[in-house]
Amino acid sequence: MDYQDIIFTKENGIATMTMNRPERMNAFSPEMTDSMYRIVEDISQDNEVRVLIITGAGRAFCTGAEVRSLADGTFRGRNQDKTGDSFNRSISIHLLMQRCEKPIIASINGTAAGAGLDLALACDIRIASDQARFAELYIRRGIFPVGGGTYFLPRLVGIDKACQLIWTGDMIDAKEAERIGLVTMVVPHDELEMATGELAGKIAKAAPLVIRRTKRAIYEGLQMNLETHLTYVQPLMREIHQSEDFKEGTRAFLEKREPVFKGK
Repeated sequence: MDYQDIIFTKENGIATMTMNRPERMNAFSPEMTDSMYRIVEDISQDNEVRVLIITGAGRAFCTGAEVRSLADGTFRGRNQDKTGDSFNRSISIHLLMQRCEKPIIASINGTAAGAGLDLALACDIRIASDQARFAELYIRRGIFPVGGGTYFLPRLVGIDKACQLIWTGDMIDAKEAERIGLVTMVVPHDELEMATGELAGKIAKAAPLVIRRTKRAIYEGLQMNLETHLTYVQPLMREIHQSEDFKEGTRAFLEKREPVFKGK
């Protein structure tokens, strides 16, 4: 399937979505936005995909929406594709990513700013090149940060640091982003693809049904107290313990071999 302004690949259970507008530092176009929605929806239903990597082509991860298109009102996602099929646009891409039960890794190859940073924040794990830079630039353009930053940042870096980043629009480097907890880890730029691939491969080999249910439990648990959460996970645990993956995992342990999980 063709995804405009996106390079999409699948291999060994790992899907990779590369934003492909390097001449525009991968700023969002309506076509790119539609492609991103479609990909997240598609991989959610694709049993062959166990993890999604999001990255950018060229020297930037993503710099958000183009200011000119925001100013003249031309930035609007289409409601239909060329075949007339409708997309689900009633929820944000960030919520769609969180509802997707497949792990999503941001492989941040360069600048992540504004809505581009918010896209990275919506991923489950963030691996950054040591050349990456980060900024919530909305304040400098007089724009309200609607891309989820006001939700994700306080949870990742704390309220005071989130306020500082959002209210100043200051750019920080990868080392500072790792120090404050904005990214999971930083690696040398030339090792970014390898490091991301190694982590994705490890996740892809793990029990997919457990991963999907635990992702759901983690994000649902953010809205619950401990007692409610422990009650919530009981049926998930029973489901897992009745699965073929559970049986395979225990057999493999007893037989002293690596398990082969099928997500059933």
